[in-house]
Amino acid sequence: MRSIFFKSPSPTRMTPPPSPSPSPSPARMTPPPSPLHHTFSESLMEENIEVADAIITKWETDVASLFCDRDEARQFLGSIKGLQKAMQYLALHHSSSQKLVRAQTLMQTAMRRLEKEFYQILKSNRAYLDPESVSAHSTSTSIPSASRSSFSDFEEEDFENESRDENDSIPEVERVSLAAMADFRAIAEAMITAGYAKECTKVYKIIRKSIVDEALYHLGVERGLSLQQIQKMEGEVLEVKIKTWLSAVKMAVKTLFYGERILCDQVFSISAPIRESCFTEISKEGALALFGFPENVAKCKKTPEKMFRVLDLYEAVSDLWPEIESIFSFESTSAVRSTAVNSLIRLGEAVRTMLADFETAIQKDSSKMTVPGGGVHPLTRYVMNYISFLADYSGILSDIFADWPFTIPSDLPVSYFGSPDNEDNISSPISVRLAWLVLVMLCKLDGKAAVYKDVALSYLFLANNLQYVIGKVRQSNLNFLLGDEWVMRHEQKVKQYAANYEKIAWSKVLGSLPENPTAEISMDQISLARRIVPIYKEFYEMYGGVQARREHWVESLVRYTPDDLGNYWSDLFYGSRSSGSVSSSSSRGGRSR
Repeated sequence: MRSIFFKSPSPTRMTPPPSPSPSPSPARMTPPPSPLHHTFSESLMEENIEVADAIITKWETDVASLFCDRDEARQFLGSIKGLQKAMQYLALHHSSSQKLVRAQTLMQTAMRRLEKEFYQILKSNRAYLDPESVSAHSTSTSIPSASRSSFSDFEEEDFENESRDENDSIPEVERVSLAAMADFRAIAEAMITAGYAKECTKVYKIIRKSIVDEALYHLGVERGLSLQQIQKMEGEVLEVKIKTWLSAVKMAVKTLFYGERILCDQVFSISAPIRESCFTEISKEGALALFGFPENVAKCKKTPEKMFRVLDLYEAVSDLWPEIESIFSFESTSAVRSTAVNSLIRLGEAVRTMLADFETAIQKDSSKMTVPGGGVHPLTRYVMNYISFLADYSGILSDIFADWPFTIPSDLPVSYFGSPDNEDNISSPISVRLAWLVLVMLCKLDGKAAVYKDVALSYLFLANNLQYVIGKVRQSNLNFLLGDEWVMRHEQKVKQYAANYEKIAWSKVLGSLPENPTAEISMDQISLARRIVPIYKEFYEMYGGVQARREHWVESLVRYTPDDLGNYWSDLFYGSRSSGSVSSSSSRGGRSR
């Protein structure tokens, strides 16, 4: 370098050394300027400006896409980097230089071009940069690390070769998406580093927000749905909207917002504040609308029929909470997290209120209706169906009541649910609560059994209803919550009720039978058959004749012919129809009993 900037003195024109002069005083000594250093640095900066001028001016009016050619894009971004260094040097040493003005003008031209490229990539790759595609390959190793500088990536030959090798194994859609994300990052870093962050993020926010809003619309998420509007909805309409929300929320969180967060983190990896600002402006409004809906539903009128939809809403938000907390982790998105938490709180309160109202409704049931034949009461069917569905939500109910323990007026009888001190008793608070609701219903059934005037029919009613309860327990998760011991105890009660019914209802019939089953019964003892069969014959001829039997509904009223009746009566007393029959015919007309 010395040979370039210095010339050796000619041997024929050697001059004598100058005479020594007095040394200046220390106070007046100043370091001599370094014109060689400045000249060298200036020449490098001028070269950077000239290179940038040639490249940037070339693309100032070119309508083709700069990033279609990776080499051209690399050179363009490299020239911007060199131009930045020149501007920094000139601003420090020659702030009034015309070269600095020229460099600033070139930088503005370059930024306009990059802003245009950024917009074109956003628009042309919209289908490849939808949140679903981004979230689908978010765990792929081919996605550049957020900490890696994409601005520098374009200056490294090995980066492109490495990316090409990695991308050979992934689908075309993902390959295009990854390439677009890399271009975004490179442009974003260049513009942000040059001080043009606002111009870069403005177009990004507008386009990406429109994508998110459109996706939420197609998912059925409604904006601006107020509490008053929800309260005025018909039950069927609200049911449809809840179903729509339940089918939308998982996709919205795990795909839409998650994918958008990943894209923001990748594109604006150079700046944490810009990442946060972009994601918040793009997603916050839609997320608040999404998680505000269940909170408003929870504030509506609470009826037992809404219990299971409220539990579905609670379960959906609760299951997604880890993702919600992670995706909306920024301070500026804390309102989204708060809205989701408030939804859980309000929904939990609604469940506790509705469960208490359900128990009160059972206790207040004052219906005096009796079921013909001692069949299953409607209250039994309704309550057991309700409780068996509640058993499917035992895990969610445990979460809801974790901080508000169940309380029951008194301990469950040991004869009903076993001793809580028993080591074999694996009952949980939810098990105890549901067992209590069943007990409340069984107590009401005892009162309804007393309405029957026939004591035998009361026992039959209790047997039938308790058998229905046991069947529902066995067929649902109540079997795991109440346990086998509970089932066996109540099966014993069914047998007791049935035995009491047999004893009371059939004691007179059994008492009329001879002690010796083989003893012959006289005709006088079956005189009742002689009186009943002729009367039944007249009834049959009127309602069960050939003409009448053409009506299908008649068969449900008249099942047996007079001969059938006589034969059955004979079977009852004689065990056969060969002798002693009050019927003149042994034919049954092909009918079964």
